[in-house]
Order: sequence, then structure tokens, then C-alpha cells
Amino acid sequence: MEMKHGLSMQQKPTLIMTQRLQQALKLLQMPTLELQQALKQELERNPLLEEVDEIEEVEEIEDIKKEAGQDGEAEPVETAEPDKNQEVDWNELWPDNYEIPSAPRTDDPDAEFYERVPVTRRSLGDHLHDQLRLLERGEEDLAIGEYLIGSIDENGYLQTTVEEVAESFAVAPERIEEVLAEIQKFEPAGVGARNLQECLWIQLVQRKQEDTLAGRIVQEQFDNLLAKRFGEIARTFKCSIEEVQAAGDLIATLDPRPGQEIAAEETKYVTPDLIVERVAGEFVVSLNDRNVPRLRISAAYQQMLRNKSAGQDETRKFISDKLNSAKWLIQTIEQRRKTMIKVMRRIVEEQREFFERGVEGLKPLTLQQIANQIGMHESTVSRVTTNKYVQTPRGVFELKYFFSSGLATEEGDDVSAKVAKDKILTLINNEDKRDPLSDQRIAEILHEQGLRIARRTVAKYREALRLLPARARRRYA
Repeated sequence: MEMKHGLSMQQKPTLIMTQRLQQALKLLQMPTLELQQALKQELERNPLLEEVDEIEEVEEIEDIKKEAGQDGEAEPVETAEPDKNQEVDWNELWPDNYEIPSAPRTDDPDAEFYERVPVTRRSLGDHLHDQLRLLERGEEDLAIGEYLIGSIDENGYLQTTVEEVAESFAVAPERIEEVLAEIQKFEPAGVGARNLQECLWIQLVQRKQEDTLAGRIVQEQFDNLLAKRFGEIARTFKCSIEEVQAAGDLIATLDPRPGQEIAAEETKYVTPDLIVERVAGEFVVSLNDRNVPRLRISAAYQQMLRNKSAGQDETRKFISDKLNSAKWLIQTIEQRRKTMIKVMRRIVEEQREFFERGVEGLKPLTLQQIANQIGMHESTVSRVTTNKYVQTPRGVFELKYFFSSGLATEEGDDVSAKVAKDKILTLINNEDKRDPLSDQRIAEILHEQGLRIARRTVAKYREALRLLPARARRRYA
């Protein structure tokens, strides 16, 4: 068979990700807060888009009702004429002594109320620099101290070596050690340590407990302490296991990340994208989009486009392009809203027992199941449920929370893996600490309760819950 180069043409259908399709998928995946910012930016870019005020939206609804003939005057209803001389009893209107908690009462009618604004948090470096300035040392030592403080991470650990700092300042390493020793006396206790062992030792020294059994364990038996080999420590120091356990409890009160006491991030509040409420025994799903701008197309530009004699061809083409873009954006936002509500409604239907009974009623569920039931692709459901939260009568949850693998039961049903984790956590919390449950024993207990689970699965779930194995959970006193 002869082989030679040649050119050929063939036709085949392929899916092309156009720019608009990519933008639609990006809008679908956006949480509510990001969508709010994206629409505000689009309002600035596209002059044909306008934001509808709530008052205008109500007026439009009233106009629609009038056009539909719903503006007829209602028949008067006979009501008792109120006594003009009788004063209004506000206590009857608000029997529960309604008060506004954010507006405290005051006798001064001219008093001003100021909105609370977040205070800028000081970093760990700022806190340490303030203490450094109080040291009575030379300019070079202060410069070394600033360099060392700049090398301390958010957990409070030094991320450079003494030798590197000594080389940078062309001084002896002993000089760096002296300055570092001063920094290690700063608050919070344990800051400036080079490893966990030194961090715990610094805290014991500041507590004046370096000569106790806890101090000796940290200094001489740190590896056995981490492995919880209390028997080996007791034989080395010729003491009882109970004494080692008590020393271990004291060490457990120390902070392994002292810098987090100051450098901790501010609390991040979650804004739910969806709301599930119980109304008359049924769960109603709604979109939490009150702060999302309501968009409409500018009537002035539409009129300009209808008037063929107005404007140049370039202007009309610009308006036409922006008009198409605005219509597509409004349609995409509406499609996003319908898709999110459709997915959440299906989740509520599948996990109704969870909303009724709690985590015990959580069923195994996959993205593919939801996608098949609502006639969408699995990737679309994944985008809808990514980084989005829902407010329910049982709290605020990420949408991914309702999806998990399943485990078989003796009755032939399936339960969610989260239910198994909850059962494992309950068993370990209620176990006898002197004789903790092994993974095999936990698997046997769950099997007695009708849940088929292997020992290795118990171990995997226990590690996911950040729980120690039985040997490390054992208490001797």
C-alpha cells in the first residue's frame, strides 16, 4: 500500500464556546454578591441598561393593573367612624412593647447617631514593633529586631535562620540570638519560635514552669509526647502514667499558633443566595436577590433606534449592538434565576427528610441525579451549587452540603456518608476515655445499628473529622 501526503476536507459538528456562552456560564457560577458587582460594572459600560428603582417598579405594576382593568373602585365597606377626640392607644398596636434595638432611647431630640464602622485591625507585626520600640538597645539591634519581626509569619514562627540574618547584617550569630531572645519575651507568649517545641518551651518559661515535669517532657521527650507514648515517658522519668497524663494536659493548654491570637482574620459573613422557608407545611424556595440591580432597557435609546432619520450609521450600529447585548444580559439573568430555583427545589424534594428531621434524614445524593431529574447537564448543576449558600429553617448551608455518597443498610436502603460521620462522632464523644473504641469496634456497633460499613471506612471518616485513633485518645487518669 502506497503512503503519501495529501490534503482533505471533512465536515463535523463541534461545540464552540462563544464569548457570550462563556459569560453566561460565568454569571451562573457567580454568588449573589459577585453578581451584584458584575451588574453594576455592566451598567457603567452599557448606556442602554438602566437600574429600576423599587418605586418605579411598583408604579409599573400599578400601570399594568390599570391597563388590565383592575383599577375599578371597590365598593365602600361600612366601618365604624373613629372618635376624633379619642387618643390612639399605641400599646394596643404594639402589645409586645416593640422597640428598635439599634436606636436606643434618649431624651435629647437633637442627639446624633453615628453609623458603626469597622475598626482597622492591627497586624501581628504592628503589635511586635510597638514592643520593640520599648527596648533600650542600640540602633543596629533595633534594625535586627525589625528584620526578625518581618520574618515572623502569621502563626508567630520565625521563617528565617539566625545565620542568614547574621550574614545580612555582617555580625556574629550570637548577636542575632540575643535580639531574638528579647523578641521571644514579647506578647503573645511563644512568638518568635523556630519550631513547635521551642514555641511550647517559651510559653512554659514565661509561666515559670520550665522545671516541672511538663517542661522536662517538652525538652527531652518531645517526640514521645507527639506520639502519645506516655508509658515510655513514664519509664524514662520513673513516674506514673497518671503524672505524665497530667503533664500532657498542662502542655495541651499551650497555644501552638500564638500569632493567631492577634493576626486572626476578621469573621467573614455569608450572604445566602437562596432562601428556603416553611409555609403551611410546605417548603418554599426563593432567590435572595434583593440587592441585585433590576435591569431594563432605556426607552430613550430605543426610541432613537426606531427613528430612522436620527443619528448617523455608526451611532445606530453602536446602539444596536448595545441593545442586543442588554437584551441578552437580561435574558441570561432571568435564566440564571430560574435555573437556581429549579435546582434548589429539586434538592428540597430529594432531601425533605433532612429539613424535617435534621442530619439523620440526609440521603445520599449526586449531581448527576439532580441533573437527570431536571433535564440539565451535570456541569450546569455543579456551577449552580458551587460557592453558593442557602438559608433554611435549620441554618445556613452550602449547597454542596446536600450532596454526598451513600452507605447501604440492613434494610436495603441507603444513608448519606454525613449520617455515618455524625454517628461516629457521637460514639467517640460518649465513649469511655479509659477504654476508647477502636475503629473495628465502631464498625461493629454501626453494623448492629443496621449500617454496613467497613473498618477502613470508619478510619477514613474519623480522620476526616480530625479525631485521633483509639490509642491516642486513651486517658489514664
